[in-house]
Amino acid sequence: MYGFLIAVGVLLLLSIIWMVYRIQTLVSVVKGSDKKIASSSNKINAILFVVFLVAVGGLMFWYSIKEFDNYQLPIASEHGVVTDQLFWITMAVTGVVFLITHVLLFIFPYKYQYKENRKATFYPDNNKLEIIWTVVPGIVLAGLVISGWMAWSDITAPAPENAHVVEIMGYQFAWDIRYPGKDNILGDYDYRLTTAQNGMGVDFSDKNAIDDFSSPVVVIPKGEPVLFKIRARDVLHSVFAPHMRLKMDAVPGMPTRFWFVPTKTTAEMREELGNPEFNYEIACTEICGQGHNSMRRVIEVVEPAEYQKWVSEQKTFIQTNPALADGIEVEVKEVADIQK
Repeated sequence: MYGFLIAVGVLLLLSIIWMVYRIQTLVSVVKGSDKKIASSSNKINAILFVVFLVAVGGLMFWYSIKEFDNYQLPIASEHGVVTDQLFWITMAVTGVVFLITHVLLFIFPYKYQYKENRKATFYPDNNKLEIIWTVVPGIVLAGLVISGWMAWSDITAPAPENAHVVEIMGYQFAWDIRYPGKDNILGDYDYRLTTAQNGMGVDFSDKNAIDDFSSPVVVIPKGEPVLFKIRARDVLHSVFAPHMRLKMDAVPGMPTRFWFVPTKTTAEMREELGNPEFNYEIACTEICGQGHNSMRRVIEVVEPAEYQKWVSEQKTFIQTNPALADGIEVEVKEVADIQK
């Protein structure tokens, strides 16, 4: 460790000495005491600009093509098509501008490197040019922003009445899942009711909560709207399902939502990818603490009939843990007994 620190110190010292030498040279040039304004390093640096442009540009294109399938995942939701279209349109617009400006940025130092016989052209302003490069980007960016806002408004708008509701609660360091049961209405919750047995703080005095149940896997039907109701128990988390093109923050005290329509079952995606071990998943994309990497839940997309069968087979919170019914009102307890 000490050897590494000594080596770093030596490099820093040499860098400082070199910088002092360069500053002295520049001061001499300004004072006119150094007749040699440009050295051979001027041409070398100009050439290196072009070499860097070609080498790094080639590496960027090679890597982007080589890893394309790893960052362009198959789409498994209806709105994912719109999201990807917006992404690639934005990438095309900004990519063209990026390439043009950076090619010029690296070519100009080579083309206009210092030469004793060359005199710089004084070109203070051009009103027409100023208007063009202000108005055109403004119009293009407005189009991109409005398109994104329209897509976002559709995603975060109230879900269809027939949407299947799933509540996802993030906490350090896992996700808890709650389904509303046959009535498709989630019961109330209150953070003050949170205990070791009732981690989601479900209020079982609410009749709608009696048939709620939990699941270790997020099971959803293909081709039907699904509404994720998202919240957090402690710190900021973020629900991310990449194949669904779904991302929404889980904020303590501020429930959020995201609805979508899955288009491919897990079995269909496994066949498409040729990977029998594939699973959709929810990951957390907000650094929420030391166990952040463990926040993962599997999503299983099934056919609607299989989904209905699965729902009918699930046991409610109270069926799993009858102690949760202790202390609730008699009428509600009767409903709970009927559910059993």
